[in-house]
Amino acid sequence: MLDLAITSRITILAMNTPTLDSSEAVHSLDLGISGMTCASCVGRVERALRKVPGVQEASVNLATESARIAFATSVGADAAAVEALLRRAVRNAGYEPRAAGQEDASEDLSPWAGFLPVGIGLLLSAPLVLPMVGDLFGQHWMLPAWVQFALATPVQFILGARFYKAGWHAAKALSGNMDLLVALGTSAGWGLSMWLWLTAPTDHPGHVPHLYFEASAVVVTLVLLGKWLEARAKRQTTAAIRALHALRPDVVHLLTQQGEVDVPVAEVLVGDQLVVRPGERFPVDGTVHEGHTQVDESMLTGEPLPVARDVGAALTGGSINGDGRIVMAVTAVGAETVLAQIIRLVEDAQAAKAPIQRLVDEVSAVFVPVVLGVALLTLLGWLWVGARAEAALIHAVAVMVIACPCALGLATPAAIMAGTGVAAKNGILIKDAQALELAHKVDVVAFDKTGTLTVGQPRLTAFEVVPGLDEAAVMAAVAAVQSGSEHPLARAVVAAAAERQIHVATAQDVRAVPGRGTEGEVDGQSTLVGSLRWMQELGVHLGPLADRAEALQREGATVSAVAQRTTQGLELRALMAFGDEPKPGAREALARLKARGIRTVMISGDNRGAAEAMARRLGLDPGAGEVMAEVLPGDKAAKVAALQQGGDGEHHERRRAAPRREGPPGGQRPSAAAERGGHIVAMVGDGVNDAPALAAADVGMAMGNGTDVAMHAAGITLMRGDPMLVAAALDISHRTVMKIRQNLFWAFAYNVAGIPLAALGYLNPVVAGAAMALSSVSVMANALLLKRWRM
Repeated sequence: MLDLAITSRITILAMNTPTLDSSEAVHSLDLGISGMTCASCVGRVERALRKVPGVQEASVNLATESARIAFATSVGADAAAVEALLRRAVRNAGYEPRAAGQEDASEDLSPWAGFLPVGIGLLLSAPLVLPMVGDLFGQHWMLPAWVQFALATPVQFILGARFYKAGWHAAKALSGNMDLLVALGTSAGWGLSMWLWLTAPTDHPGHVPHLYFEASAVVVTLVLLGKWLEARAKRQTTAAIRALHALRPDVVHLLTQQGEVDVPVAEVLVGDQLVVRPGERFPVDGTVHEGHTQVDESMLTGEPLPVARDVGAALTGGSINGDGRIVMAVTAVGAETVLAQIIRLVEDAQAAKAPIQRLVDEVSAVFVPVVLGVALLTLLGWLWVGARAEAALIHAVAVMVIACPCALGLATPAAIMAGTGVAAKNGILIKDAQALELAHKVDVVAFDKTGTLTVGQPRLTAFEVVPGLDEAAVMAAVAAVQSGSEHPLARAVVAAAAERQIHVATAQDVRAVPGRGTEGEVDGQSTLVGSLRWMQELGVHLGPLADRAEALQREGATVSAVAQRTTQGLELRALMAFGDEPKPGAREALARLKARGIRTVMISGDNRGAAEAMARRLGLDPGAGEVMAEVLPGDKAAKVAALQQGGDGEHHERRRAAPRREGPPGGQRPSAAAERGGHIVAMVGDGVNDAPALAAADVGMAMGNGTDVAMHAAGITLMRGDPMLVAAALDISHRTVMKIRQNLFWAFAYNVAGIPLAALGYLNPVVAGAAMALSSVSVMANALLLKRWRM
């Protein structure tokens, strides 16, 4: 598969944790593994990997045929040596590690890829099944024994060689897997047929004894058919990732002094200028250097409408250039591009194990030994009640054949792969399986206001100075202090000064006071720009502008103040009022969440009047505790903690606590809410100051076009700033978990019902083999239904 485990890659995380010596470095290795067939194989590979010195964790995924290993080495040590040991451990366990740098681009992705062995098996087995069909119509056909032998033996030992090879490796490791069960069961049927044939009486030359060659051959063929259908379904579950890989063109038009030159995309460097013609995909990330166009980003963000891009605008690799020839300046290549990071996030989610998989791992560890024990008891039990040896053996064979450890191994990862894949196509990137599994339990969603529920582009609606002062001079000083800030309100002030053509000087000694404002020196005078709360803390009196400030707040404006240091201390110079607009669809998104029975809360640093006015426009009820106003950035995590504990967050100062978690962010502890008996809280934000709250929440959701810090702290990234994606993310989580539960139910049901029926003699090996093959196929087919999900 092109998208998963195409290469062994080591990523040095270069981090020291409290459990490690400071002289050790932690590494992460992704390794492709061929030859796994069931959950028992997964367990054996994991045990083999964990025995390698230095390995801290090993997680093997059957659906992706890959392993993720975390291991530690001394700083400066060669990590490649450990990689070699890990590969050797996989090979010694009976499986084949994928070579470093191996590409699967040559893999045949046609619907009939790999069908040849299955087709040969069907051709050879069909004549053996004809007598069984004839019995249904009263016809007693029977092929000569030597013909049955000639047809069944190639199927058993040539087409079925893979089962013997894998089963032998499992037996050597004192373990078991699906291959061992199939090899033992079909060999018993083939051997019994040989015994009956060779020991048949010779006094009736035309008599053909009842043989069981058809059982062994048909079972091998049906298992091969099931594995082929399973592999075909796996390719469909990874279609979303392959589609993302296909967004990267192989060749680019590099602009040089000699003109345009076509070069491989791997040779592109940051700073290069590339020509992109209409209809072509942008090969890497960059900005528009010349020209203007419309860009289709639907494959990356799910947004169907093209967006305009002019000089200086950002371009994302993989999106499609519309109607204009442009020259782009490259800003990121290779693994640093947005597309590469998206692919990595989805691969990480698909490679991870969901917490529910632990139960499956525990069952699969003892599954094959238990089945072999049941088969032995079946054999002895039928002999004890007086059945013939051949009948007793056939019933034992049916028990071994119907056991389905492969379905158990596929139930969870197949659903996760399908769910994360379809979510990625709709602009929802799920970083880990735990966030996916937990999101469906969310009963409270907290939103940051600015940039998440609002457009995040506030306008300066009022600038009122203390009577007697020069408005332009005060605004120039404010714009100078704010010119280096990325805060939306700061950008609004700078934009307003530019519109009024006010000359802005350069401020000195500028410093930001988190959650309060900014201070700097302009023309030798210290100027402070910030919230009314900060001014109150500093003892600045609003004086003649106090009534105006209250009126602006009642109107829903965000009000800030300007003060300057004088010989008499800090004195007010001006008030500024800012207005923002709700995002299109934000009110509908909140209504959709409420319709699902989910409580919605807006967290804002604005004054209460402005926050409540915006809340009412969004359909929120301030009186019902759905608004948290005047929250400092450092207090957002405490507000989330209060919501988790069942409070309204308004009295968090009395019970403030640091975020409960240590370790991976983004909602990594599904049991935390159950342990504290509170609510499952999702936090939605987009800024750096939202990162602690995103990490503290059970499920963190970072809005697209937000900051890298916020996206790193979140378990789910929404690729576009559409609040409607929040409900969509919760919905796909719910549907994926439902598919996991359905798959596990059917996987267990096949075994719980099938094994006793086979032991009691109600199922012959042919029917048992068909049921076993059907179990894996049904699990994969059920997971693939997720591909039909739409927002």
